Amino acid sequence: MHNAGVSPAPRLRALGGLAVAALLSALWLLWLLRSAPGGAPAPQPTITILIWHWPFASQPPELPSNTCASYGVAHCHLTTNRSLLASANAVVFHHRELQTRQARLPLAERPQGQPWVWASMESPSHTRGLGRLRGVFNWVLSYRRDSDIFVPYGRLEPREGPAPPLPAKSRVAAWVVSNFQGRQRRVQLYRQLAPHLQVDVFGRASERPLCADCLLPTVARYLFYLSFENSQHQDYVTEKFWRNALLAGTVPVVLGPPRATYEAFVPPDAFVHVDDFGSAHELAAFLTGMNESRYRRYFAWRDRLRVRLFGDWRERFCAICARYPHLPRGQAYQDLEGWFQA
Repeated sequence: MHNAGVSPAPRLRALGGLAVAALLSALWLLWLLRSAPGGAPAPQPTITILIWHWPFASQPPELPSNTCASYGVAHCHLTTNRSLLASANAVVFHHRELQTRQARLPLAERPQGQPWVWASMESPSHTRGLGRLRGVFNWVLSYRRDSDIFVPYGRLEPREGPAPPLPAKSRVAAWVVSNFQGRQRRVQLYRQLAPHLQVDVFGRASERPLCADCLLPTVARYLFYLSFENSQHQDYVTEKFWRNALLAGTVPVVLGPPRATYEAFVPPDAFVHVDDFGSAHELAAFLTGMNESRYRRYFAWRDRLRVRLFGDWRERFCAICARYPHLPRGQAYQDLEGWFQA
């Protein structure tokens, strides 16, 4: 008697269905691995940042491929090669070179939708020509906390290990100044302070310049340093505070934005703010009448925190890549002057 067997066609169909199911399962598992925490991450594309003209320099520095990796920012390529304009993810323009006409905007060659970054660490008082930049820039890189890419002059970070000893003090107050103009509020305040407070003035303005390596050890011998900004604007707190005072190991006497701005960066007892006093005479009396225990309280932060400076433009430009995934698309500054001068 003839035995009925299973025909080959359904068997092949069954095997094919199993293969498809296995393939789908493998793809599903791969997707889970890539998307799950700790799974194999998808490769990150490299972001190319074109710097159109290096700030304050006729020649840019060397920019090896690991430049941003050395600052803890991966997959970021800085370049000054203008032939990459068409392919760059973003292009940065430093304002000083636009202001002096050393650099011009390549508006006719701009790829559609390419983000352009306006960069400046100067105060509004020393910034001109913003009116002709309406609608040109998408993102701002500056010391302003409301910038798209916020790059302060410095910040406090957790300290590892014990703090170095406080430098020995032998003088009262120091001020390093190059641009000394009578209309500046800092010059007016200094002239009001000088009769009541011993202030040693260094820098080109006093014909007592300090070499780059001499500034910190010189200032460190003073109880106080006049961290007077050249102009008073929102968030404008420069190296005069971070480097010349805090890093040197002296107490900054600050003239700049309001106290609340400084307190957003450092503890409230890490500095003396001139706005807390009714007159220069009152400020001088406070400084000269301070006892040692009160003085040392201004350095309590040093036990747990250290100063980190951000003075290198390479690190500032790498910050664009760090912020890149979070930056607003489709934004344009229609009134950059109004925003910056506010």
